Amino acid sequence: MAEESSPPPPVLEQAPPSPAIEKDKEDLPPPAPVEEAESQAVQEKEEVPPQPAAAEQKESRSSSLAAMIEKEESFSPPPQPLFSPEEKTEVTEKSVATKEEVAVVPDTGKEKKVPLTLVSFKEESNALADLSHIERRALEELKQLVQEALSSHQFSSAPPKKEEKQSVSVIQETSKTEAPVPDSDVGTDMKPSAENQESKVEKTPEKESQEVAKEEQKVASSSPEEVPIWGIPLLKDDRSDVVLLKFLRARDFKVRDAFVMIKNTIQWRRDFKIDELVDEDLGDDLEKVVFMHGYDREGHPVCYNVYGEFQNKELYQKTFSDEEKRLKFLRWRIQFLERSIRKLDFSPGGISTIFQVNDLKNSPGPGKRELRLATKQALLSLQDNYPEFVAKQVFINVPWWYLAFYTVMSPFMTQRTKSKFVFAGPSNSAETLFKYISPEQVPIQYGGLCVDFCDCNPEFTIADPATDITVKPATKQTVEIIIYEKCILVWELRVVGWEVSYSAEFMPEAKDAYTIIITKPTKMSPTDEPVVSNSFKVGELGKILLTVDNPTSKKKKLLYRFKINPFSD
Repeated sequence: MAEESSPPPPVLEQAPPSPAIEKDKEDLPPPAPVEEAESQAVQEKEEVPPQPAAAEQKESRSSSLAAMIEKEESFSPPPQPLFSPEEKTEVTEKSVATKEEVAVVPDTGKEKKVPLTLVSFKEESNALADLSHIERRALEELKQLVQEALSSHQFSSAPPKKEEKQSVSVIQETSKTEAPVPDSDVGTDMKPSAENQESKVEKTPEKESQEVAKEEQKVASSSPEEVPIWGIPLLKDDRSDVVLLKFLRARDFKVRDAFVMIKNTIQWRRDFKIDELVDEDLGDDLEKVVFMHGYDREGHPVCYNVYGEFQNKELYQKTFSDEEKRLKFLRWRIQFLERSIRKLDFSPGGISTIFQVNDLKNSPGPGKRELRLATKQALLSLQDNYPEFVAKQVFINVPWWYLAFYTVMSPFMTQRTKSKFVFAGPSNSAETLFKYISPEQVPIQYGGLCVDFCDCNPEFTIADPATDITVKPATKQTVEIIIYEKCILVWELRVVGWEVSYSAEFMPEAKDAYTIIITKPTKMSPTDEPVVSNSFKVGELGKILLTVDNPTSKKKKLLYRFKINPFSD
């Protein structure tokens, strides 16, 4: 490979695994061999005896050629970075791209430029009525090609066997025509047997061709084969249209390219034994590294990739220390993705993409060669076989070095890919997530209210909606919950990062009644429990006041939700 001959740039070595945005350099076409053509022309000229007067001219030409080669080497384009799977065919040949607009996102009280594209990606509809005329025509053409392939069993393993039989017949013909006859076989006694032998050899190709023709007739007369991709049989129902549209969009609606991609994917799935892999038990050692949790505001399932888990040396060695372990990791990663995809809704109006959250906190930086090799190996396998499955890529807790990596990578990416990316630093990661995912759906470790596998607060589940409010710097925010009947009010509240004071009180509706302090003003620090849960038995009409005082110069995100349970004397 070209990559092995030249060392990778230092920036790329620092890149963490990003299953949606990286792509291997080897997919890019090599530069045109201009130097070879010129050198051949010079060699042809050197074969002709030079005239004495032309000697200096020849020497100057060779020196200018060397200068040209040296100049081209010095200005060769930089090594191509890795890309997201769906962007393989959209790499431009320009080594310098136009300057990208960036949005200024405040972080730690100062303004830093973060490569957050201003144009957000809008997912295309898979409904046939919403497709343009060109897209519908491309879909119909691709369906026709797939139907022909299914009818002729092009996706099965039968064609290679035919080629083997044809190669056998060619070898037999070659041996018949080229094999020398020994002197002892030239006698008159041996001529009849030689003729019989020649006739047998001549009949063999005819028999082989007849067998091939019979097999072709059997294939033509048999019913079309059934080939599933991601658990969806091709051309069986309208879900197949959604599958085909993914390949078309990955190849910019170039029908032939999309068809070749489908054939390669089917062959890869057969070679990798995907259908058997789905049911294998590969253990649960990596369940905290990659996991599905909740849905975004548009209904996409959310996948979390937590790279900081590999700071655990024992887990790292167990996963990446040798080639066998890296292969097992690859199989586990493909199994996880395949299982997740098969839970998606491939109907034209359904949701067939995944929202990706990539947590880069404590992510391994440069020096983790084994992790880099495993990531590259995964990308090589996934880049062409799982196209258009990412609805949005959100990177949280982004370190400075990853932004540097993105800056190098950005000019080689299309606007479609960049429009799917969102970056957030440590101080505004939770706020960024809340733009796309409701707080009750966000895990508690990322600033939300959702706690899995815990009975610490059984009153609330992921289905109970929460409200988020921005508390401005040096201000107080009071939440009023009006009570119209006797009840037991249960609530939970959280301020991301705390550094505020919190209090709760009940104010009766009667004018002569006294206010009841439920929780006196308490300073909450970042090390305190992330979520406060409480309840109050209400015996008269009134309202609950939850007050948050933010004395800092930073805005804070307040989350709360409550539930009213019946109360009886």
